[in-house]
Amino acid sequence: MTATLSLTDGAHLARLAADAVHARLADAPLITDVPPGSPLRADGASFVTLERSGALRGCVGSLEPVQPLHEDVVRNALQAMRDPRLPPVTAADWPALDVKVSVLTRPEPLPAPSRAALLAALTPGVDGLILRDGTRRSTFLPAVWAKLPDPEEFVAALLRKGGWPADGWPAGIEVFRYASTEFRDSSPRDPIAS
Repeated sequence: MTATLSLTDGAHLARLAADAVHARLADAPLITDVPPGSPLRADGASFVTLERSGALRGCVGSLEPVQPLHEDVVRNALQAMRDPRLPPVTAADWPALDVKVSVLTRPEPLPAPSRAALLAALTPGVDGLILRDGTRRSTFLPAVWAKLPDPEEFVAALLRKGGWPADGWPAGIEVFRYASTEFRDSSPRDPIAS
């Protein structure tokens, strides 16, 4: 589990993500100022979500902590700018771009031998889920509950996302649960000078 971050640490992470996007768009150097001993230097897992006026522009992340959290956030912010599902983020997006950083706890197995068992075990609004079989994996952050508040719809959409039938329960599927804390760096922003 990732250590609990203070609001100041979370704001710093969100600012780092926004600074990484700005630096890439402005073709400027990125300065990551993280003091020694900061909890942001501990290994952590994060997702960075970029939205322009409420429309998704990119969302990329990691589910397991494999590098210092501040480095994970910067990497995910830069990759979210080129989310393969969407057109790349441009300087025109910047003034209305909201940057959200979700810091994840370590995923824990959630025994779910059936769809009904999973639905009974879910905590809507709190649980992020990972579904995995031998070849596929799909995840929804806890924030997705805001758009899919019904547990049945949440699970159906997550199954669809992973390429499984939305109305079934694949044999041998593994389920993992995690929580996240979200921090944001919101628009409006000054345009990037050309």
